[in-house]
Amino acid sequence: MNAGVDRGRVARAVRELLVAIGADPDSAELSATPERVAESYAEFFAGVGVDPQQFLADAIPVDGETGELVLMRDIALRSVCEHHLLPFRGLAHVAYRPGERVVGLSALPRVVAALAERPQVQERLGEQIAEALVTGLAPLGVLVVLEATHGCVTDRGVREVGAEAVTIASRGSLAEPAARAEVMALIAPGAERCAL
Repeated sequence: MNAGVDRGRVARAVRELLVAIGADPDSAELSATPERVAESYAEFFAGVGVDPQQFLADAIPVDGETGELVLMRDIALRSVCEHHLLPFRGLAHVAYRPGERVVGLSALPRVVAALAERPQVQERLGEQIAEALVTGLAPLGVLVVLEATHGCVTDRGVREVGAEAVTIASRGSLAEPAARAEVMALIAPGAERCAL
């Protein structure tokens, strides 16, 4: 959890928010809410101040013997929209064409989480993930596809419960239309899955 979150200050702010909406923060139902929200925010914003490069630091040289593509699909994604402080959640699909280095597969979800666990917008998040991989691994190409539903769309305003936003960030060889289409086909629902 994020040690940088001032839980006491968050709890005091939530208490004031409850008063501002006309609720009684001292009621039996709400008396523990400020502390609960503070703990939740420490989780939601655990990526504030975290450098995603730390998860790519253990990259190993591979001397061109890597195969053509590394793709990790269906990385669970949870973030908080910076416009309304409402959650958005979905999946991240991260692909890269290795250059001279690869990283352990667990690094990819860690990079996604570090960048998602802060006030964020989906469009920027995809770009930040792609840029982190470019900086940390110097791959030949990167493709990041994010699919998410947003509380600011589903729970307020237009209330489109089934609406899902899809964003794409690409770099290098995976920005080329044919290469990008090939990876998108591997990501697509119903794509052939590897048999174990």
